[in-house]
Amino acid sequence: MAEPTPGPRGEEGQASIELVAAVPGLILAALISLQLLAAGYALTLADGAAEAGALALAEGGSAADAARASLPGWADDNVSVAVEGDEVIVHLRPPSPFGVIADHLAVTSVAGAKAAE
Repeated sequence: MAEPTPGPRGEEGQASIELVAAVPGLILAALISLQLLAAGYALTLADGAAEAGALALAEGGSAADAARASLPGWADDNVSVAVEGDEVIVHLRPPSPFGVIADHLAVTSVAGAKAAE
């Protein structure tokens, strides 16, 4: 009976090396996904803030104060609110550990207000 020939040497740790090589790519994909989710969340918050500001404007109140009050605390330094005529414009940067990325993913929402007759 013939003995089996041994396989090529050096393959014992191949799976470990492939895993170590894939981890940075997986981490990068996770960070990109989380950043895009944060941008979507910021858009939802900006929409709500613009609408809150428009409702306050229609009732004769301060649109900027109402819009800012409707946002969570982390957004205080990342938001700008403008009122132009009967429109409330909210510009919001999403949370990000990288400021340059947040600048590129900033969102703007506009809501209009008409006084009740």
